[in-house]
Amino acid sequence: MGADAIQTNGHDQAKLTGGEEIQRLRCFVKNYEWGKLGPDSLVARLQEANTGQRVDPEIPHAEFWMGTHESGPSHVDFGSGHGGSDKCMVTLKSWVLDNPDLLGSKVVDKWGCDLPFLFKVLSVTKALSIQAHPNKALAEKLHREDPLLYRDNNHKPEIALAVTPFQALCGFVPLKELKEVITNVPEITELVGSKAADQIFNVHEHDEDERVKSVVRLIFTQLMSASNNETKQVVSRMKNRLISETKHRELSEKENLVLELEKQYSGDIGVISAFFFNYVKLNPGEALYLDANEPHAYISGDCIECMAASDNVVRAGLTPKHRDVQTLCSMLTYKLGYPEILKGFPLTPYVTRYLPPFDEFEVNHCDLPGGNSTVFPAVPGPSVYLVIEGQGKLQTGSSQLLVNRGDVLFVPAHNEVHVTGESDVMKLYRAGVSSRFFQTL
Repeated sequence: MGADAIQTNGHDQAKLTGGEEIQRLRCFVKNYEWGKLGPDSLVARLQEANTGQRVDPEIPHAEFWMGTHESGPSHVDFGSGHGGSDKCMVTLKSWVLDNPDLLGSKVVDKWGCDLPFLFKVLSVTKALSIQAHPNKALAEKLHREDPLLYRDNNHKPEIALAVTPFQALCGFVPLKELKEVITNVPEITELVGSKAADQIFNVHEHDEDERVKSVVRLIFTQLMSASNNETKQVVSRMKNRLISETKHRELSEKENLVLELEKQYSGDIGVISAFFFNYVKLNPGEALYLDANEPHAYISGDCIECMAASDNVVRAGLTPKHRDVQTLCSMLTYKLGYPEILKGFPLTPYVTRYLPPFDEFEVNHCDLPGGNSTVFPAVPGPSVYLVIEGQGKLQTGSSQLLVNRGDVLFVPAHNEVHVTGESDVMKLYRAGVSSRFFQTL
């Protein structure tokens, strides 16, 4: 399901459906140019399995959306499963609007009749934009001023959980490394001027945090604000310098990355600004969480992503899309240092939980060998389950479903879920409201 998403008015049918039952979802796919092609794309494989329809191997499949956000709504499939007729479908959002008990009273009291989280799979073969997500106050302001560009008024903290080896740029490098960058990448000084660049050498680790941040803010803003013509010339010179230097030394990982980004986005300011950010490599099962106003860019790999229910992105480089450099440079925290990597913690022998410091969501990962079972305890909020490999059974007190790769299931609040593996291994992910949220009420 893509831009031609099914639009049906199935409210009456939804009301006839048991509110306690697990329901299958048909999900929305985004075909951005940075997505992977054909069977290389986990998103494409999931879409084929989820819809029962072949995907075009020449079209990049980038994002698989599971949730109620209007930019990519999921539909409840009341038919016989994959490929159910349109008349048997209704948007998940309209269904929970008609049946708020599905969400649980605590969730409705906090966020209204809507899922507070958005669940995704990403398949990345080309770098995404250098971007950040606004906090709640800024999101409201941006949406009010430009609702076509900033589609909702919500913040968008998020987590990226690696399914395959996954690479990203995230957050500003430590001060010591930033000084080395300014010293070893003369093209930065070309673009920002020596007066600004040299200020980095006048601050030290023991200086007040705000003093250090103000200098980084100045240099980074000057860099991102450089003219297009000057940027193209300087990035080209930097590329030629690095290629020349390969004759007598081995380039660093960051330098090799920058050359790769230059191939993807020739002459883009994002190529040179990559030196400012931490180069993060996640192994499968490791996760990166991103608070509001933190710069990042995903580079390659497949990941599970979960976030507050928002589609707000402020971009400033490595993109053909609209750039809002002034907003991005003014909103960033300019916190320096390597980001925290979440490895999750075990709930059972088969289930690992990832619990970022946000109320809206948490993610569980379940690897279940054939013939084994595990239980997801009942929680006071809704859950969305995604099977990415294998097959098995999901059962609550009122329903049991045989599930396979590509199946997405909505589980209402207050339902204990028993999962049994029926293949060599069954891999599934669960997104739900943070357990911390319920504990603090």
